[in-house]
Amino acid sequence: MRNLLNFLAKYNHLIIFLILEGIALYLISTGNNYQNIRVVKGIRGITRGIESRISKARTYFHLRDISQFLTRENASLRNTIERSGKEEDRLIFSVTDTVYKQQYTYSSAEVVNNSVNRQKNFFTLDKGRMQGLSTDMAVISNNSVAGTIVGCSENYSVVMSVLNLDFRLSARFKSNGYFGSLSWDGRDCRHAILSEIPQHVTFGIGDTIETTGFSALFPEGILVGTVSNFEKTGGDFYRIEVALITDFRNLHFVSVVGNMRKKEQLELEKQFQ
Repeated sequence: MRNLLNFLAKYNHLIIFLILEGIALYLISTGNNYQNIRVVKGIRGITRGIESRISKARTYFHLRDISQFLTRENASLRNTIERSGKEEDRLIFSVTDTVYKQQYTYSSAEVVNNSVNRQKNFFTLDKGRMQGLSTDMAVISNNSVAGTIVGCSENYSVVMSVLNLDFRLSARFKSNGYFGSLSWDGRDCRHAILSEIPQHVTFGIGDTIETTGFSALFPEGILVGTVSNFEKTGGDFYRIEVALITDFRNLHFVSVVGNMRKKEQLELEKQFQ
């Protein structure tokens, strides 16, 4: 109470001024039609500004839910496209094969652990065998390569990141189709190295690199990155630096891709190796 009295005594002139100012504004706005309209418009403008800021704040705090929803929606749309978008030129197929047109399945997952500063980086997903995931499934983020699943438990999966010295990917130029092997040199989490591209191949800075589909893990045409630099090596090949599209420092929601024909392809290929 004493503090309140001291405050009132200290600022009594300011308080009286504000009260009188408020009374004056009230009398002006109620006694004059023009002033009344101006005051009402001003209050409405302030109210709209406050409501807009509150709405933006609510949207910001709901971005996580929105991102998760969009990831799930994207996986669902990919499955729909795989089922209905592919046409095969064949007259006979098994009547029990209800998904004969679909080669890849897509499901969403959330990253719950991640590393980018090691020589062999991994990240963990919040889904496992109980949710239909298994080893040797591809993981993409916003239609760009992120890694491959190397281990599964009942409810979690561990993914070998592109930022891993053991990671290998068959990748090609989108413009001309020449392909090579993509790997990480352990230096920069924003770049990888594309090798085995012959020196007679024509390309330039900014050219797009994508997956070939040869690995039986990643579908064809998934984005990897763009050429940021290149140099000729001692042999007949280029050493090409690729700026990765996936931001591994900001990896939250991903899509897991399963190749329904992978087993058949690999078993056939083993017979001739």
